[in-house]
Amino acid sequence: MERPGFEIDLERIAELCRRHHIIRLALFGSILRHDFGPESDVDMLVEFEPGHTPGFAFFSIQEELTAILGRPVDLRTPDDLSRYFRNDVVRTARLLYAA
Repeated sequence: MERPGFEIDLERIAELCRRHHIIRLALFGSILRHDFGPESDVDMLVEFEPGHTPGFAFFSIQEELTAILGRPVDLRTPDDLSRYFRNDVVRTARLLYAA
């Protein structure tokens, strides 16, 4: 995914995903729209391997993604999302990694 002034290191993302048993990692929100700007955070949707829910390590993963992307990351699972817009987010998310 290319945005002026913003790059995603897919190799580092893939390594993080393998290490943390992530089976899907996707972008959603403003990064996929024209209102993404210099102050925007990056909304990411994550799914873990069955039996590998990270507990408190979830926040470490979010911090690691923030370091890789150089921007604050808002990491969510599909279950975290409101039922009113969950299907739209999942349908329109842009996949970065799939195991």
